Amino acid sequence: METVLKKVSHEIKDYKSDQYVRWCPGCGDHAVLSCLHKAMVALQLEPHQVAVISGIGCSSRLPYYMNTYGFHTIHGRGAAVATGVKVAKPELSVWLATGDGDSLAIGGNHFIHAVRRNVDINILLLNNKIYGLTKGQYSPTCDRGFVSKSSPYGTVEDPFRPIELALGARGTFFARCIDVDIKNTSVIFADAEKHKGTSVVEILQNCVIFNDDIHKEIVDKAYRDDRTILLKQGEKMVFGTNMDKGIVRDGFSLKMVTIGQDGYTLEDVLVHDATTVDNTLHLKLGLMDPKDGFPLAIGVIRNVDSLCYDQEVEQQIEDVQSKTPIRSLNDLLMQGEIWEVK
Repeated sequence: METVLKKVSHEIKDYKSDQYVRWCPGCGDHAVLSCLHKAMVALQLEPHQVAVISGIGCSSRLPYYMNTYGFHTIHGRGAAVATGVKVAKPELSVWLATGDGDSLAIGGNHFIHAVRRNVDINILLLNNKIYGLTKGQYSPTCDRGFVSKSSPYGTVEDPFRPIELALGARGTFFARCIDVDIKNTSVIFADAEKHKGTSVVEILQNCVIFNDDIHKEIVDKAYRDDRTILLKQGEKMVFGTNMDKGIVRDGFSLKMVTIGQDGYTLEDVLVHDATTVDNTLHLKLGLMDPKDGFPLAIGVIRNVDSLCYDQEVEQQIEDVQSKTPIRSLNDLLMQGEIWEVK
């Protein structure tokens, strides 16, 4: 009699651990965790085939709340450990939970090299523009002039812009989302996992204690539709409460227009293509800023194919092994000239 194995359909509870979630009430990390659970349900990943890595920071507690393999590492080194996990166990789906302080300060070097190598990992970069765990110091993404406990008179430096850093390191996937947008954030996480290579997802996240409402001018429902644009592959770059605004080319720059005014029609509006190898337009889209009259781009901004570091390492090992007679440690020790001492 033939045995029929039924396919297991995983639910959100299958990805939740039994640990009490220890984040401040109202912290954006709660939403990110929920979105990750939802994305894994959509992808139907096997919990034992998932590894969640983190460094140090509030966001780095995330592995405790996943019913998967997890590794809470040291400050800024999450990307290095995630790389090692993926190379050692390429069949795993590897996620890195990190913050703007953890990943872009002490961990900056590991971050850019993971992106440059195009290791097949998913980097969830939670950006609340503050060091929350260490009680409110300014981070590498804080705006110039930001007043904090470590900059009481205001910072005198310009911040990193994550997309600029990622694309400068030849990144193949970059997306942006906001913590309160559960629906789109879950979809973006799933898109990141489907990408073969390093996926960087910047998440605009709120810290209710040390940097409350830092993203309010962008994410508040009262004006979110007019200050953000959700980019979708193959669709016109249209946005606004009435969906009557669009992004067009203006020479070598971009321009925000109102459709039907000043001679602009829907035909003039750009169509989003995240798969273009040239990242010039992707960078321009990612750097749009409401302060300059543009909407902030969310969604998958860049998604191109390229060779993956872990796959190349695996193939290289197979190639070398096929050409060498060494099959064991004893073979290695006995190669070349040997002698016996009596």
